[in-house]
Parts: sequence; C-alpha cells; structure tokens
Amino acid sequence: MSTDSYHMDIESFKKYGYSVIDEIADYYKHLEEYPVSPNVNFGDILEKLPLSPPEHGEPFEKIIEDVKNIVIPGLTHWQSPNFFAFFPSNTSFPSILGELYSAAFGVQGMVWATSPACTELEMRVMDWVAELLNLPEKFMFKGSGGGVIEDSASTAALCAIIAARESKSDYSTNKLGARIPLIAYLTKHTHSSVIKGLKVAGIGEENIRYIDTDRFYAMDVVNLEEHIEIDISKGLIPFFVCATIGTTSTNAVDPVALIGVVAEKYNLWLHVDAAMVGTAAICDKYKYLLDGLEKANSFCFNPHKWMFTNFDCDCFFVDDRRKLISALTIMPEYLKNIKDNKGTEVIDYRDWQVSLGRRFRSLKLWFVIRYYGKEGLSFHINKHIELARLFEELVANSQDFEIFAKRIVNLVCFRHKRGNKFNEKLLNEINKTGKAYLSHSKIDDIFFLRFCVGQTYTEKEHVINAWHIIQNCANKINLI
Repeated sequence: MSTDSYHMDIESFKKYGYSVIDEIADYYKHLEEYPVSPNVNFGDILEKLPLSPPEHGEPFEKIIEDVKNIVIPGLTHWQSPNFFAFFPSNTSFPSILGELYSAAFGVQGMVWATSPACTELEMRVMDWVAELLNLPEKFMFKGSGGGVIEDSASTAALCAIIAARESKSDYSTNKLGARIPLIAYLTKHTHSSVIKGLKVAGIGEENIRYIDTDRFYAMDVVNLEEHIEIDISKGLIPFFVCATIGTTSTNAVDPVALIGVVAEKYNLWLHVDAAMVGTAAICDKYKYLLDGLEKANSFCFNPHKWMFTNFDCDCFFVDDRRKLISALTIMPEYLKNIKDNKGTEVIDYRDWQVSLGRRFRSLKLWFVIRYYGKEGLSFHINKHIELARLFEELVANSQDFEIFAKRIVNLVCFRHKRGNKFNEKLLNEINKTGKAYLSHSKIDDIFFLRFCVGQTYTEKEHVINAWHIIQNCANKINLI
C-alpha cells in the first residue's frame, strides 16, 4: 500500500478488482460444495475477528483471504441451488455487475438535480416493469401515478400507510398530529411488516382488524365488510386495507378484485403486497394473479426475491403520485432544484420514501431486464414453477407425507403424517445435513414444512435430491 495518499491507485484497483471477480466466480463454481446453512454457534465468527481495528492498513490479499476463511464459512448460502427455505433472495451475474457500477458511481440520488440519470433511468425502468407485469396504466408515469424502487416491501407498506393516513385525514395528521381513530384491515396471514408499518405510522395495534380467511387462507370479503360496518357504527374511520398476493406461510392469494370493490365503496386505500409472487406475472399464463389491481391505490413486489436482482430492490407503484408526494415531501431551501427544467414537473424521489438518501438501485434492475428480456425471465420463472410442481407430485405420491395447502406457483407446503413433533425433528435433521435447507410455518397449531423453488441455478436434479434427503431423514427418525 502506498503511503503517499493511503488511497488504492488505479492500477492496484484493476489488479485486485480482477482478483475479486475471480474469487466470486470461483465461489459460484463451487457453491454446491458448501453446506447450505453453516454449522456455527453465536460468537464463532466474532472470535475470529480482532477486537480493535488495525492501526496500519493491511495488504488486500489478506482481506481476500479473510473473506474466504472467516466470512464464507459463516454464511447461509442463499444462492445455493439447494436453498428451499423462506423465499428466494436470488441474484444473477448481470445484477452483480450492475451493482458494481452503482457502487463505483457512488451516486446519492435524493433529488433529480443530484444525478438526473439516476432519477430518469429509474422512472423508465419502473415503467418497463409495469409493462412486463401488465399493470394498469394509472401506475405508470404516463398516467397519474408512477413507480419507485424502495429497499423492501416493508418500506413500501409504510409509505402506502402514511399516504393513506394523510389522504384520509386531509393531511391534518402531518400538520397537527391529530389522533384520528383510523382503522386498518388485514388477515393473520398478512406480512408482519404491514403490522409494523401501522405501528410506526401511529395507527396503533388496537386499530388493526384481522379479517377471517377461507379454507385456502385468503381474505373473506364478506367478513371484511362486516368489520367495516361495525367500525363505522362506532364512529371509527376505516382507511386502509392490505391484500396479499402470496402470503408468507402458504402463498395464499387474496381476492383483490372483490376487496377492491369493498375498498372503493367505503373509500379505503387498497395496498396490494405481491412481494414474491408478483414476479410470476411476467409470464403470460400467470398474469391472472394480478387481476383486480384496477381498484388498487398502491402495489409492490420484490425483484430481489425472484427476479434475479440482488437485494435490495422493491418495486412500489402508486396510482396517484401526488398523494404520496404530499404525504412525504419536505422542502428546505438546500433541497430545492437548481433547475426549473423549463416548467416540466421534476420527479424528486426523496418525496417517494421515508429516507432522504437513496442508492442507484435501478442500474442492476436495468441490467437484468436488458440481459434476460421478457423471454429469458419467463423461461426461468416457468422452470421454477414446474420444479415446484414436480416436488408436489413426489409428496402427493408418498405414503408418509401429505400436502398441507394448495400449491401457489413455486411454494409447496407439506408435512409428514406423524404430527408436529415429528415434523419439527424432521426439519432439524434435513437442515443439519447441509445438503438442503428448508423452513417451516404453523397455522392453527399445525406445524408444516415449506419448500420454495426460486434460486437462480436450481435444477431438476436438486429438487429430486432434496426429496431423497427428506425421505432419508424421515427414515432416520423412524429408526431412533
């Protein structure tokens, strides 16, 4: 390291940049050889790290070695083709390269003037995404709304709740801090981040109503309207309902179109969360999953789950951008645009989110869409769904296992017939092998396993091998 400036010079950057790319490529080449989840205890990684920072700069070669020897052994390998837990959080080489550019540019895209390309590329990419998903025109910039890339569906939900709160209160909550008895409607299967968003936005847990679900764990619209009527009779003010396309536990799909009719009748803000499943609508035969969005006020899904775009990248759309901007805008002198852009409306994305600062996230999504195209994206999404269908058939044809819930696209919920305790042991045994990684959920006190297919490089052989591991682990428990 040169002590002239302590900076890494361009030639060294090129040298080590090539080394890092080689290491990443080697990591992917040998990814299947790593245990999907690490066999470590809390503190094992801490013990390998010095208590204090170095006084003098260290050779970059040593930093790379520590990534290999300390970091990688402590990772859960989310990109492993044998990862079937939770939800996919996949990436791809085009996305990684787009992220590299983003890191290199170091753009702070808080307002249009701080980097016009950052804002305008994001606007165009979001319109591309809307077209890929066949969203109603109102969610595009040529309509009354538009899209923004948030860090996660949690932030998207919070922004939707704030916009709904302010719209319902005629913006008095932001101005006066008024305590208006606003009521929100969810189901027990709505993602917990929406509940957290309602708490953060000051709505309060007592003002959340949990609506009954049908046998497929989707929202009961009749019960929704009953709750709304009861609340109105008490002098309360219904303001927000969240419909989910792909609940976390079972991928259940709420009847968005019917919920939209109720929301319109009672003037509720309808937010639709399609965090993972929304990606499936890129495929023509799965566009029906987004039916009913015509009556939604906001919609989000996560390309960082199943669209080969690395975390963080949530696509959040609103049907009326002015309502969102009015709820979130702050205009100190130092943030005013230095150009009036000839009177044209300028999009300042800081007004579309909670934080002021924002990364150049659209680059990686732009790279992915351009590299794969609709055809390539559809090919891989369809393949994952077919692999999930294959696994479902393996379970259904087994004498020892049963399907717990209707399969929705890429998630199979299943369990061994011997009950909760057995399934808990089974999950533990499967994950201890390091050759497959699954997660679980529990509904009505029934413990079940979740098998989610969505990692970038998962193939038929990985699904079949996972099924053999599951069967072998079950047989092992039977012998104990």
